Amino acid sequence: MQIVTTHKNTDFDALASVIAATLIFQDALAVLPKNLNPNVKAFLSIHKELFLTHTAADVDLKAVDRLIVVDVNSWSRLDRMEALKDRNGIEVLLWDHHTGTGSIRPSWSCIEPVGAATTLMVRELKKKRKPLTPMQATLLLAGIYEDTGNLTFPSTTSEDAHAAGWLLERKADLLILSTFLKPAYSEKHKAILSQMLQNAERSKIKGHRISINKVNIAGHVDSLAVVVRMAMEILNVDAAFGIFSEPGQGRCMVIGRGQAEGLDVGSIMRSMGGGGHPRAGSAHLKAVHPDAVEQWIRELIQGNQQSSVQISDLMSFPVSTVCSQTTMEEVAMMLRNQGITGIPVVDDGRIVGMVSRRDFRRVRKDSQLKSTVKAFMSKEVLTIAPGNSPMQAAAIMVKHDVGRLPVVDDGRVIGILTRSDVMRFFYDLLPD
Repeated sequence: MQIVTTHKNTDFDALASVIAATLIFQDALAVLPKNLNPNVKAFLSIHKELFLTHTAADVDLKAVDRLIVVDVNSWSRLDRMEALKDRNGIEVLLWDHHTGTGSIRPSWSCIEPVGAATTLMVRELKKKRKPLTPMQATLLLAGIYEDTGNLTFPSTTSEDAHAAGWLLERKADLLILSTFLKPAYSEKHKAILSQMLQNAERSKIKGHRISINKVNIAGHVDSLAVVVRMAMEILNVDAAFGIFSEPGQGRCMVIGRGQAEGLDVGSIMRSMGGGGHPRAGSAHLKAVHPDAVEQWIRELIQGNQQSSVQISDLMSFPVSTVCSQTTMEEVAMMLRNQGITGIPVVDDGRIVGMVSRRDFRRVRKDSQLKSTVKAFMSKEVLTIAPGNSPMQAAAIMVKHDVGRLPVVDDGRVIGILTRSDVMRFFYDLLPD
């Protein structure tokens, strides 16, 4: 069995991509999350006879040997697909226009920075000369129009426009699009927008005009992204972020919308465990305080312009190491001669501890300098992978009050990252 699925809170780009994939892979079942965008839900309620869809509960996941994922690249954003994540022998195909690194490792992928994932699917439909009904063409055009703002967003490419033209040639109905692409805007939305505008504070971070609003909401409110976009446009800022929480629930939803080059909203949301693309993104957070979320967003924006920089770009190498049988006297000499404050302890190629100047506080007698570092080293060593970001490193250092992190790849120490390396990154001292 092969199935096609997409992200939670499915929008028109995601739905259109799913349906297009079932046309490319004719035996594939369309499996949608339970949580759909209100406009998509309204569209399917009227056209459900034309577009056959299922939920994960309708499908025997044990029988699935091919999973086709569209418009998303993270397992956490799929609905009830955990059983397929680590299964051997399953083929995973991925189509996505979000170019950030995700947690899905596909057997094959088509990941390109076009305005809509549907555009990539249209390319394949054209290549395979697949016929479309007028209603299928209409849905696919809705997917492209929604994610490109009717071909007006800066992320729109010429291929998006050509794909839209091709769909119009196949009798896509613009009247239907104008009916279902209208953003939902109720009295609740109006009240939330009013609150955001009244409490709006603009700040400038890394040259970008930013507005971050914390809003308490009662119960579930659909289409909050509409409110955030309207707030961004009315306040005339480069990006707006809404932190929506219900008092006493201990969780919040973060929605971001942007309209400036050099500010990748999707990257910021991915750093918070969510997803998105350069102009839009969201994240669901648990057990966090809105004030902390606001500070987190500010820190991420502060480092966002260098978001492509990884630990491997900052770390020092090769790394001086000692074995656990090295004496504290020898370590003291190494620290002094090399002008460093700590050194990893490695046995048989594996890190077993860390010894730093701080550990010498426990050396009370000269005779103890003859003891091995095994007696004084810190055995619970915090490490970081070379592909992680400086923001992640800074968070670990602050939380655990450590000044250096061994960089470990496949169990081996390949470098070391110090607090000064991270500060060099944040203060724009990286070489061009």
